[in-house]
Amino acid sequence: MSEAIFLLGLSFLLVVVCLTILLLTAIPTFQELAKAANSIIRLADTLSRELPATLEAIRLTGLELSELSDELNQGAKNAGEAVKQVNDGIKGVREGASSASIATKSAFAGIKAGLKSLGRPRRQRRSPPDLPPSEE
Repeated sequence: MSEAIFLLGLSFLLVVVCLTILLLTAIPTFQELAKAANSIIRLADTLSRELPATLEAIRLTGLELSELSDELNQGAKNAGEAVKQVNDGIKGVREGASSASIATKSAFAGIKAGLKSLGRPRRQRRSPPDLPPSEE
């Protein structure tokens, strides 16, 4: 029986030594876990203070970008309309130039005809054969 009590005591002693070693190695781990928990708490506080303002700034930036996009689309539309008006104006100028060219050609043709008729000798009017020649 004394041998059984000795083995029981030895077993308890080994369990106590193992638990002591386990506890000694676990203490630094628990300390690091406490530091990590404190860091997480500080991070959560910082996020709770900074995140709403940051999200609001991002939302406002998105709205501004949307407005800018709308303004750019409107500007592009206005530029397209201006280009169309310029093209219409150019067409009008071409048509006007074409009609002016025709009018100029007609005027030159009229002047040429007038000059030719001035340069020709005048034809004498003939009296009808049944009338006697007029006395001048």
